[in-house]
Amino acid sequence: MIKNKQKGYVTMLVLVFAGVFLVIVSALSGFIFMQNKVQITKENRERAFHIAEAGLDYYKWFLSHFPNDLQDGTGSPGPYEHSYSDPEGGVIGNFSLEVSGNTQCGVVMSIDITSEGVAQNNPAINRTLFGRYSRPSIAEYAFILNSSDWKADQTILGKYHSNSGVRMDAINKSLVSSAVTSWTCTSTYGCSPESTQNGIFGVGDSSLWQFSVPQIDFNGITTDLVSIKGLAQSHGIYLGDSGADGYHIYLQSNGTFDVYRVDSTGDGDWGYSSQWGWENEYYNILSETFLQTYTPPSDCSVVFVEDMLWIEGTVNGKLTVVSADLINSNIETDVLLMNNIEYSSLGGNDGITIIAEEDILFPLQVPNNMSVRGIFIAQTGHFGRNYYSPADGYNPEHAYKNSITINGSIVSNGRSSTKWLCDGVYCSGFNTRSNSYDQTQAHNPPPLTPYTSEDFRFIQWREGAM
Repeated sequence: MIKNKQKGYVTMLVLVFAGVFLVIVSALSGFIFMQNKVQITKENRERAFHIAEAGLDYYKWFLSHFPNDLQDGTGSPGPYEHSYSDPEGGVIGNFSLEVSGNTQCGVVMSIDITSEGVAQNNPAINRTLFGRYSRPSIAEYAFILNSSDWKADQTILGKYHSNSGVRMDAINKSLVSSAVTSWTCTSTYGCSPESTQNGIFGVGDSSLWQFSVPQIDFNGITTDLVSIKGLAQSHGIYLGDSGADGYHIYLQSNGTFDVYRVDSTGDGDWGYSSQWGWENEYYNILSETFLQTYTPPSDCSVVFVEDMLWIEGTVNGKLTVVSADLINSNIETDVLLMNNIEYSSLGGNDGITIIAEEDILFPLQVPNNMSVRGIFIAQTGHFGRNYYSPADGYNPEHAYKNSITINGSIVSNGRSSTKWLCDGVYCSGFNTRSNSYDQTQAHNPPPLTPYTSEDFRFIQWREGAM
């Protein structure tokens, strides 16, 4: 009897341990199975991602051969399905493309491509990538200059480039580049006696400096004004010779703008610039006549003004405004930023590009604390505020201004100055200055905004649909 009881205990112990073992093995098998399933899912997600990426690369290749074809050679609307093959394993999945062009004035400005990738061995898993294919815009920069420059006593947020030498004594938070190896710094740039300096020198953050880099082709940046004029006449808004002193555009927050004819301006103000020297300016509006309220066409938000232009107000939507006299070859027009220019919203839906045939200037009579947003292009002249001396009869409230905040891009053929020092002491212009590029405009600038290169590339890339 005792032996039988012992055998029973042994049998029970075997059964208990066998049960425990089976539970452990089952749990371990389930864990391994789940891990394997997770790993396969992860691999398929990665495979779907790379297939979607291949879809973007495919259409980039396609556009390089057929630049104006947004229908994948089919002549029909998408989506466009393509299988994707591994050279060794055959078809491993497919991608589906949605392609659309962003067009203004009949010109394709950029192309949006959405690619959805699916792995063949798990069609339930997909990844979607979005890419905007375009030429790089000048809106990616805070400054592009075609001359030497000296920046001091201010903060610059955004890329800065000069095709000549740079003295950078400002606080630069991004890349500063110069197209020259060395240059001659004269007294107008704070060097006395004059001296030969590296392409960039000064007390800024030299870890962000690059000099002797390729030039940015300024002739390529400066826009074909004849072409823009034709597009404005056929698709946008065209304002011919005013028959007076020019036009005053007041931008309204509802997306319209009011146009006034400038009938008379005040006595000339003597202003000095590094590019033109002393000039007698007639920038103070004395009388004007209201002409009309305009609504920019949604498919061609371009205004061409064949005269001098004063501009201010609040931008709603995307707008490009050009001032140029292409009728009289001996006249080049200026744009006067007479007051603040703001956006109705700051999410990227609003933006303005202002192009002047010659200068874009802050005249003598502007607010003490001024703020402007936009992309500003002075094609043959310069962007800035000229020197006004209180000794010439100007009240300090006009010659001296407290601050200027510029959010956007400045493209200037000549030297850009908004503050003047006399023997190292502030003597005219805006005492406090801040410049920053507008990231929201870099990938979606206003219509016909110039590019820094003719080569198309992906200027925007992210996971998810647009």
